[in-house]
Amino acid sequence: MSTMTYANPRHAPVRTARRLSATADMNITPMIDVLLVLLVIFMAALPLSQTGLDATVPAETQPQASTFTSEQIVVEYSAARQLSINRQDVSLGQLRERLRSVFADRRDKTLYIMGDGVLRYGEVVAVIDAAKGAGVDKVGIVTPAMRGLR
Repeated sequence: MSTMTYANPRHAPVRTARRLSATADMNITPMIDVLLVLLVIFMAALPLSQTGLDATVPAETQPQASTFTSEQIVVEYSAARQLSINRQDVSLGQLRERLRSVFADRRDKTLYIMGDGVLRYGEVVAVIDAAKGAGVDKVGIVTPAMRGLR
């Protein structure tokens, strides 16, 4: 390392004190660091908060010739808003009592609902609610594809 010497000290570089001033620039590096830490925390916590509904969905099968046996209870709900239990007409108001009498002495408390595709969701839920109120344990929805009516 060489040192510079000046013959005349007046020619030496002069350091003057600069006046400190505030700058208007914002340092965003700490904000990016905080953002990345929050991103990592939320990504790590996401799998812990996922919950779902366990459902068993049957695989698509070929339609069978006979839809149901006589021992199965089937509620049909037509597009004309007509209800029937195993082809015996019933009104929505009588449905709960009729189902209660049908399922009173049965061990298998499973009900199948065949609803028309134009029915609103709430109308089918009203039938399911009446069935649950009558003591039905399991409710199955029979789709048009299961009936072979695609």
